[in-house]
Amino acid sequence: MSKISRRRLVAAGMALGGATLLRPRPARAAAKLRVLTNWFAEAEHGGFYQAVATGLYEKAGLDVELRQGNAQLNGMQLLLGGEADVIMSYDITILSSVEKGAPIKAFFTTFQFDLIGLMTRPEVGSLAEVKGRKVYFGANGYSSYWPWLKQRFGYTDDMAAPKGPNLATFFNDPASVVAGYLTAEPYLAVERNVPVKFFLFAEQGYPPYANTMVTTTAFLKDNSDAVARFTRASVEGWRDYLRDPSAANTLIKQLNPQMPEAHMAFSLQKMREVKAVEGGDAATLGIGIMTADRWQKTRDFLVQSNLLKADTDWKGAFTTDYIQDLKITL
Repeated sequence: MSKISRRRLVAAGMALGGATLLRPRPARAAAKLRVLTNWFAEAEHGGFYQAVATGLYEKAGLDVELRQGNAQLNGMQLLLGGEADVIMSYDITILSSVEKGAPIKAFFTTFQFDLIGLMTRPEVGSLAEVKGRKVYFGANGYSSYWPWLKQRFGYTDDMAAPKGPNLATFFNDPASVVAGYLTAEPYLAVERNVPVKFFLFAEQGYPPYANTMVTTTAFLKDNSDAVARFTRASVEGWRDYLRDPSAANTLIKQLNPQMPEAHMAFSLQKMREVKAVEGGDAATLGIGIMTADRWQKTRDFLVQSNLLKADTDWKGAFTTDYIQDLKITL
């Protein structure tokens, strides 16, 4: 999922190679994992950086190399090409890749729901009231949330407009609406002292998880124990990050100097408010949990929207073996 509005918040010249995290070397031989996130270092990845900064991965016998993603990198291609062992992806991307025959499996998720939604002026009372307004969004929306909005609220394609590299169209047109992330676009509005509302699609039933971790079936088979240890340490990292983010935020700032501390604080506040990590099923089943019921809801939505073939092996797209028994809660 593209995050165009965040580009002004990150170093424009940062690339995959230059974004590699310098990690402490374990005293003994450890299992190595190359993990690619979906964006530059930010609070939305806080649990993983917490696990690095506080030594959770090292204690688990892992040598984890976190690499920052960006808009120019195709994580799934890098995973399938052997350039990464684990990537942070998105349920719809995972199911679409499985439909095409990609040998991959998701094994835990970061967020219990996607943070995508619509940002409006305060006078808009609901997503239903957006109907008829101009909605600015990125091209990826056509293969994810836009079909859902059309089904759920009767939006029409004449409402759709391309989202540019900044929010000028939204700020200049008070009647317009813009798609974005709870932790991103509203922060830009705060910076400009523009009052806004934000409507999370998940609160109206949009089904996908977000920042879901995925690897290849071959890597899973050959490195099952390492994947299990990575899962536990990452979940512990998220638990600790929500309690005290200072260690991870120091590391994030080091790796992504253009990320304002105020933005990290804003993002964490929003994640806490909606319980993105620890809410939903995670409140009782543990951070990182995924369920077949939720995956089926995403599958059904995609099939109904003609975005996924009905005979796709959606059950083969994920496994709960590594997360279901951990039950680590906040």
